[in-house]
Amino acid sequence: MQWESIFHVSETPYAFPVGDHELKVRIRAKKGEIKGCSVLFCDRYVPPGNEQTLELTYAGSDRLFDYFETVILSETKRVRYLFRLKGNDGNDVWYGENGPFYHQDEATFFQYAYISGSDQFTVPEWVHDAIVYQIFPERFYNGNQNNDPQHTLPWNEKPESDSFFGGDLEGILEKLPYLSALGINVIYLTPIFHSPTNHKYDTTDYYSIDPHFGDLDTCKKLVDKAHQLGIRVIFDAVFNHCGDQFFAFEDVKKKGADSKYKDWFFIRDFPVVQSPEANYETFAINVPNMPKLNTGNPEVKDYLLKVVRFWMEETGIDGWRLDVSNEVDHQFWRDFRKLVKGIKGDALIVGEIWHHSGPWLRGDQFDGVMNYLFREAVLDFFGGHKINVSMFNHRLTQSRMNYPDQANVCMFNLLDSHDTERFLTSCEKSGESIDDKRRALDRMKLAVAFQMTYLGMPMIYYGDEVGMTGETDPDCRRTMIWEEENQNLDLLHFYKRLIHIRKQSRALKKGEFGSWIEEDRRNIFGFHRTCGDETIGVLLNNSPNIHQISVPIDWKPSEKTVIDLFTEQEYSIFEQTELTLPPYGFMILK
Repeated sequence: MQWESIFHVSETPYAFPVGDHELKVRIRAKKGEIKGCSVLFCDRYVPPGNEQTLELTYAGSDRLFDYFETVILSETKRVRYLFRLKGNDGNDVWYGENGPFYHQDEATFFQYAYISGSDQFTVPEWVHDAIVYQIFPERFYNGNQNNDPQHTLPWNEKPESDSFFGGDLEGILEKLPYLSALGINVIYLTPIFHSPTNHKYDTTDYYSIDPHFGDLDTCKKLVDKAHQLGIRVIFDAVFNHCGDQFFAFEDVKKKGADSKYKDWFFIRDFPVVQSPEANYETFAINVPNMPKLNTGNPEVKDYLLKVVRFWMEETGIDGWRLDVSNEVDHQFWRDFRKLVKGIKGDALIVGEIWHHSGPWLRGDQFDGVMNYLFREAVLDFFGGHKINVSMFNHRLTQSRMNYPDQANVCMFNLLDSHDTERFLTSCEKSGESIDDKRRALDRMKLAVAFQMTYLGMPMIYYGDEVGMTGETDPDCRRTMIWEEENQNLDLLHFYKRLIHIRKQSRALKKGEFGSWIEEDRRNIFGFHRTCGDETIGVLLNNSPNIHQISVPIDWKPSEKTVIDLFTEQEYSIFEQTELTLPPYGFMILK
């Protein structure tokens, strides 16, 4: 047994409370070396020899490691614990705070001193039911032509980076019945505050709706009507940077070192220079119209947190998506969370982070993130056939094991966004064969079937449900297709059907995830979602071939049949049940 591969620490994501008296523990070991693992535990003040034993469950594997986990119940909330790993080589190893040893006494116990309620990572209960729909307001629907900007282009014209088409809040308000019929129950709006650009990520005034989008009254009507339809609304907060027309930066441009706002930014010297290269920190690399804000400055923090309070109290929104959140200091986000949760206890906080996000997902900052690690894995597996089933499952496992359970259910699981190529376009451009490219829509459907059955919140980028295409920005920000003759209605009904199935199933909304089938040769992947006495088994055939597959269906021995929830076809259960998966087909078995 390779001892140096064994790892556990008594902190997130290897030890974290999941209830007032419940501590989840995880441990990893070299892949394939452990046939089982148990944990000895008791109250940390109880004399030695009084420990209880609990078996850990296999939680999954990545390329290098196997993971095991369980939940320890503690009436006193004080826990000490020690792992016993059963090696395939016939040797048992004890693993504790001192590391791995053959003898129990040498390992010593881990200590989780106390499960404190105020320290627990709590997230909104409604996230389990959430189906998220991202809207880029300028391109969704033009509900009021009287507030259109100058040089507004015809609706279906191809966009350039500086194009305007007149989409606004009244347009979203008018299309709420469409969204409700689709089945979504959360809208995430990219920025709507006053800004000179179409994307609004360079804020001029944090206290006003952009006049081309509407006004405060229109915004309130939108949120109120959405709430009446059971739809929550999430705003986009751009606090890493502002626009160069923001009042504080304008003052610095005019007064230089004499401006009382000079420390609101990171300016290297004075006067302020914007061209050919900014002499101050900006968003990304030399973007002069987006100066970076100094959120470590108490005045800046106070200003931005007052902005947060204003919009939450004025409109009743249900949370925030946080732009470029990994470049803002952690203390700002801790104070932000306290404020947001204090105003609305079940408000959602989701950060925009494209990489591993552990430092932000410990319960003191964000609930979840835009799950780009999910997107990249799905894109490589379904979109481009760049990885096999095993690698796909490994990447999913690694991502889940990076975070506590609470964060995993609060992820925005996206296929694409305003910052990426459309998923259908990626499928059309990639693939191993001409047939793969012809079957791009089928591959996208298979990815959507996975998205709607995996844990976390499925997020639909506006227009994906009707077959919109587009390369990277600005092409991925085309205007929404509203003419039915130009929509892919079959795909739209496909989305509606899967959303309905997810919303009707406790297991798909709240269930634990477990691997079931992993066939690299035929590219077949299967997994379970289990909640209480309900188990759903999902089978995916990510290949252009018909495949017969024999699978064990042993979730409820008393049952004699299973039903595919998508086709509503029933199958008799045998010890090994033979099922037929069509090319790029799937089954959702209950």
